[in-house]
Amino acid sequence: MSKTLVWVEHDNASIKDATLSAVSAASQLGEVHLLVAGSDCAAVADAAAGIAGVGKVHLADDAAYANALVENVAPLIVSLMDSHDAFVAPATSNGKNIAPRVAALLDVAQVSEILSVEGPKTFTRPTYAGNAIAVVESSDAKLVVTVRGTAFAKAEATGGSASIEAITSTGDAGLSSFVSAEIAKSERPELTAAKIIVSGGRALRDGDTFEAMIFPLADKLGAAVGASRAAVDAGYVPNDYQVGQTGKIVAPEVYVAIGISGAIQHLAGMKDSKTIVAINKDEDAPIFQIADIGLIADLFNAVPELTGKL
Repeated sequence: MSKTLVWVEHDNASIKDATLSAVSAASQLGEVHLLVAGSDCAAVADAAAGIAGVGKVHLADDAAYANALVENVAPLIVSLMDSHDAFVAPATSNGKNIAPRVAALLDVAQVSEILSVEGPKTFTRPTYAGNAIAVVESSDAKLVVTVRGTAFAKAEATGGSASIEAITSTGDAGLSSFVSAEIAKSERPELTAAKIIVSGGRALRDGDTFEAMIFPLADKLGAAVGASRAAVDAGYVPNDYQVGQTGKIVAPEVYVAIGISGAIQHLAGMKDSKTIVAINKDEDAPIFQIADIGLIADLFNAVPELTGKL
């Protein structure tokens, strides 16, 4: 039976939801093994062992892996690939950073952001900003795959009883060092894990107006806040709010698009949402073509009224 190694996305304390979707995809390729690489991350390995469907957890606990520097992590993954047929990573910032380097070291072609597993080496993946779905088949001996989390159901986080195996660290490659990270903190749900998202576009004019219109509505709904690329580029909100092909891919239960016209780049990041609500005064805006509920109205009147009635 083939064996698949899955990169566990974590913060050295808890597992990120993106890992659970990657496990679901990997389970269709064969026996699932997880790799937990970090510093003082035994608690993460314990949680990983409890994920349903996992056969083994490889634990590499070393300060060199504390911040998932790809120059240190990739050699570790490659050292495990002799006993694994595929490497799978969630298509997160870390996953997109690690997988290409692993593929290069293995001298194989990466299959990026798969949407489904069609066979042992056959997958579907989006192209042309999601307007076309390609069926691709790898001819390489080893697979390196990233998984679009919104396309796969999350594996159960409990119920498993995998064994944990400590593995030898490959150490610090000496090619890079972690300097610092500025992490945006918010009491709202994480954008990629939120069940409800309220997003604003360029029509909101400026950062103060964006905050005044979008934040109160999001707070009433218990929602995360997103934005179009145009709003981010205009400086209304930071980059980590961006939803779209070059931002974050989301698929919440409810996605509220306010003052967003619906450019292809944005639609590629949110069109898998279960229910899409659009508010825009332009009745010809492309967003209405995919919206389940559309309100043709001036957002500066409609949003405060909606917020007031919640």
